[in-house]
Amino acid sequence: MSLRGDVCVVTGACGFLGKRLVRLLLEEEKMAEIRLLDKVVELHILQSLEDCRGDTKLSVFEGDIRDGDFLRKACRGASIVFHIASIIDVNESVEFNEIHGVNVKGTQLLLEACIQENVVSLIYTSTIEVMGPNPRGEPIINGNEDTVYESALKFTYSKTKKEAEERALQAHGEVLQNGGRLATCALRPMYIYGEGCRFLLGHMGDGIRNRNVLFRMSAAEAHVNPVYVGNVAFAHLQAARSLKDPQKRNTIGGKFYFISDDTPPVSYSDFNHIMMSPLGFSIQEKLLLPLSLLYIVCFCLETLCTLLQPLVRFVPPLNRQLLTMLNTPFSFSYQKAKRDLGYVPRYSWEEARKNTTEWLASQLPVEREKIMMYK
Repeated sequence: MSLRGDVCVVTGACGFLGKRLVRLLLEEEKMAEIRLLDKVVELHILQSLEDCRGDTKLSVFEGDIRDGDFLRKACRGASIVFHIASIIDVNESVEFNEIHGVNVKGTQLLLEACIQENVVSLIYTSTIEVMGPNPRGEPIINGNEDTVYESALKFTYSKTKKEAEERALQAHGEVLQNGGRLATCALRPMYIYGEGCRFLLGHMGDGIRNRNVLFRMSAAEAHVNPVYVGNVAFAHLQAARSLKDPQKRNTIGGKFYFISDDTPPVSYSDFNHIMMSPLGFSIQEKLLLPLSLLYIVCFCLETLCTLLQPLVRFVPPLNRQLLTMLNTPFSFSYQKAKRDLGYVPRYSWEEARKNTTEWLASQLPVEREKIMMYK
């Protein structure tokens, strides 16, 4: 099913995934208009899309996702919304009101805008972290959408994404102002990597400071399956095509889908090494401390932060929940997305690895220079 002639809104359009999705839409579909919604849309991003824009109109909507009037204006006349915008926070550095306001309130206001402005389809970008892992670190190996898993989410990020996902899915079937109905679905990507991934850059910077030795924060056996950004973007396109198809719309509406690809399962730390070993990086053989001792250190740091909270806000670089996430085998299959959405990874593991390593190589001199400046 083609999106030809449609008008779509991409929230978080200037982010890591958003930029990749906008380019894919321009390359694959002859849409009437793509609206780039973000806090700031820099000119160079628009210029970078000129080579594939064709006849599609690119419109800029700069504003706050928590502004209902702004969202109504952005959604007016649109038929599809890709809701990617959110605050990602894995170390609890963002105040609760801020992250809840963007991730939950922003999603609710966007859903209301869709209903008021007769938008017929919304694809919500969720995350694997709405599933866990739970504080006990119970593993899931090649799980799927039917996997039963008892999870008490600890991260504010995980909790707000879970609440936002639930609101998005519950909105499926809501009656629009013109009498039509809204269709929604949610995609849960694994850890996303590729060109532009700030987490990979951060690990590379730490490795440079550590004399080209990457830190090991994950046990080798804690296998996860990261997913390439180009494949995640393609999954979003397939979801939009499926929601537009009358024969598939009710099948996938109100459901979530895990999005992975053929990246081999490996620990987070070893994945960093795979990407950066061609650039001359090695990796520590063992964890900095035994895992049990690391948990004790994290507990002490968290307790200290709580005691200091009335006086000063201090965010430790590592906490128990993050340590659990980094050391729990947690992998999922994309077979349901393949069956229902027609999603098959657009990029092979070899292509994804090559593209990512080449991008990291292009950033290496810049990162070294930055670190030298602050020495």
